[in-house]
Amino acid sequence: MASGKWFRALENRNFRLFFIGQTASQVGSSMAPVALVFAVLAHGTASDVGYVLAAETVPLVVLLLVGGVVGDRVNRRTLMLQSDILRTGAELGLGLWVLLGAPPLWGFMTLGALLGIGQAFFSPALTGIVPQMLSDDALQQGNALNGISASTGAIIGPALAGVIVALWSPGWAIVIDGLTYLVSVISLALVKIDWSASVERESFVAQLHEGWRELWVRTWLWVVVIEFSIFNALSASMFVLGPVVAKQSLGGAKAWGLILAAQGAGAVLGGVIMLRFHPRRPLLVATMATLVTPLPIFLLAFRGSAVVIGAASFLEGISLSVFGVQWSTTMQREIPTELLSRLSAYDWFGSLVLLPIGMAIVGPVSGVIGIKATLIICGSVMWGLVAVVLCVPAVTRLRAPATK
Repeated sequence: MASGKWFRALENRNFRLFFIGQTASQVGSSMAPVALVFAVLAHGTASDVGYVLAAETVPLVVLLLVGGVVGDRVNRRTLMLQSDILRTGAELGLGLWVLLGAPPLWGFMTLGALLGIGQAFFSPALTGIVPQMLSDDALQQGNALNGISASTGAIIGPALAGVIVALWSPGWAIVIDGLTYLVSVISLALVKIDWSASVERESFVAQLHEGWRELWVRTWLWVVVIEFSIFNALSASMFVLGPVVAKQSLGGAKAWGLILAAQGAGAVLGGVIMLRFHPRRPLLVATMATLVTPLPIFLLAFRGSAVVIGAASFLEGISLSVFGVQWSTTMQREIPTELLSRLSAYDWFGSLVLLPIGMAIVGPVSGVIGIKATLIICGSVMWGLVAVVLCVPAVTRLRAPATK
């Protein structure tokens, strides 16, 4: 169902400023992984790259639940502003350090940990702040625009970083990432949102427990969180084994880059579709869309051509975008604002907690049973998870309010 103007959400001054800042930081954040890897490899090893990435991921996962509680206790705009100031300093510091010399491994890891800490407090507050800026009618559009911003950044950022690294230095790409965070800082500083916190507050632990309790009384919420906890761990098979298949059968890095770029392009189109399409059963549509997600995994298993796998990856990008917009909008509509950051943190935590395990074991498993069998098993279990969720009435029967 279509409703309203395409860009109604951008008519809101606060959201418009927020969107500008997020679009800039998304491009920078997509540049960082490419630049960081080459900066580490300039004087280090592949193992060092793993240590640096882990240094950022571990504090992110560990502190997400803390960030969720804090996001429900304080002004979310202020919390996000402080998180981006921290990330601006970390990226500018690291970029300048790379340009001036070769940072030691502990330097990369320390500044990476600061980025993870900032993300742990920023992400739960992000889910909660959008409905504070937009009316219910514009809420889905706002989430769709945020998705388009992220997907566009995922296309532009890596390509731009590759050019900068090739022509100049990884340090410049990291510095530019820091400057994009600075754009977000300025944008958030200009956003004006009233915040009225209760004078009497429960303790931190009590609020954390309340979030846990509220998670489990919403069947649709915990079912999908558990689904994606496993789903994301299995999807690691594509990103770990996909480059191996590309190198063996598809022509190498160029083909793999095409496949990933196709996914990003599909995600942009999915976001555009969600600007106007408002399903009455959002989680049914979102879950049905994820049936497409394992297709590239199966095509990699059977060594399809790069073009065919790229086409499936494009459809996967659309499906993930549709899911993401419907999921975020449903959470924002169904969960009271005073609980939103905590429940978002549990969602983020569930989505990320098994991912490192999946990435760690998929390689050894494929060494025992083979790449083809590993990919087929992962894709099949993903389909099975979707089938199970489609049997849960709390998910399939949940209705969105009628749009004007």
